[in-house]
Amino acid sequence: MNDTCSTLHVNLITVHAYVFYSLYVVNGNLLMNLTGESSVIRAINARGGMYMFGRMLPIWAVILLLFIIQDAVAWHVIPVIVIAVMSEVVRAIFKYNRMGDVIGTVIMTFSSFGYYGQIWFNRNYTYECAVEEMPAGYADGLMAASPMWSLIVVIIVGVVLSVVISNLTAKLFKLEK
Repeated sequence: MNDTCSTLHVNLITVHAYVFYSLYVVNGNLLMNLTGESSVIRAINARGGMYMFGRMLPIWAVILLLFIIQDAVAWHVIPVIVIAVMSEVVRAIFKYNRMGDVIGTVIMTFSSFGYYGQIWFNRNYTYECAVEEMPAGYADGLMAASPMWSLIVVIIVGVVLSVVISNLTAKLFKLEK
């Protein structure tokens, strides 16, 4: 990915955060008033949850961003779709209760796995790209810093942080348990 794509990628992430903040945080009181609900999360759920603008909108938005930054390859797109569907299936199995939300959050944590999963599952390609696109020595450093056992560490840290952040979010926004 060249510097223009990297800058665009950072800008798109910033725009995504701003849109999330505008829709869900700033307009939370408005949604509560419109729906007559007593909490922001209930108001959002009354309007269709995070999918109030279309059930698959978040997934298609991520895929659109991948096309914009010229990274819409199978390694990136397929995991986003598969992991999003898995997360939604788990949430449905748990009837959209708090436990289902936590497990769904853990699953969604790895939605960008196609980006970094190649370090372990497509090492030659990752190495070639790193040699081509990054400063000298970066590729060798990346390979040395990512032995197969480090994948287990990444998964454990991802799961733990997902659960902690999910619970912290529930506490901060007074979500139902």
